Amino acid sequence: MYTDYHNHLEKGTLTLDYLSQFVEEAKRKNVSHFGISEHAYHFYETENILSNPWVNERRWYNMDDYVRLFQEAEKQGMDVKMSIEMDYTPGKHQEMKDFISSYRFDYVIGSIHWVEDFGVDLAEYRHLWDERDINTVYRKYFDQVVTLAESNLFDIVGHLDLVKIFKYKPESRDFLLEQYDRATNALSHSKTCVEISTAGLRKPVGELYPDPELLKMCYEKDIPIVLSSDAHVPGDVGADYDKAVELAKSVGYSKLMTFEKGERKSISL
Repeated sequence: MYTDYHNHLEKGTLTLDYLSQFVEEAKRKNVSHFGISEHAYHFYETENILSNPWVNERRWYNMDDYVRLFQEAEKQGMDVKMSIEMDYTPGKHQEMKDFISSYRFDYVIGSIHWVEDFGVDLAEYRHLWDERDINTVYRKYFDQVVTLAESNLFDIVGHLDLVKIFKYKPESRDFLLEQYDRATNALSHSKTCVEISTAGLRKPVGELYPDPELLKMCYEKDIPIVLSSDAHVPGDVGADYDKAVELAKSVGYSKLMTFEKGERKSISL
């Protein structure tokens, strides 16, 4: 059985017709635990958590409409979990906690896309990488992974090493392993699972998230995993799962974590 907990409707509509295309694709790909985790910044209710010019131009949903969509899906017998992908925002722990606790999410994903005012994975910001010290960006990125884990607000951390998306990587492997080590130490003391995401295969880096050495550290520290595609169109649901499963098994994993209404259960990979 497979999971795919990281998926987005943002390129379409918040309608049953569009949602059903994702659900049907999940069935075709043998994904038995499927969820939608729309970006929290799209919702007016998160304006007090993350606000900047890029985000503000993309704030167009109300949470009431989102919740209603999943209520309608349940009435139609559609097996889909309701989640959110929240941009982890330092200094906004109480605001994030208040938002998360206001809704009956099956699980919550926390991700890092911003290092201060730098959108590390955004095409519009890509040229700024050449103006920044790569080690500094990586250190600050993994600083946030640590405090994300310590907050214990999230069930899953999304695309753990997303910072590599445009192939900018530290020259020193020792420096990189140091970041991996402190991130996994923090995750090992939290409830936060790590996703193996196939989205990186569709990005400039052309790699799965996370790096095999980083995932091996996760396994050695007993950090649970899920599989995710980060699909933004129905056809990408469950994409390249053969590669994700191969990576998981290569470092020793034989179990996946599942979620439903805040409860978690381990299943065989």
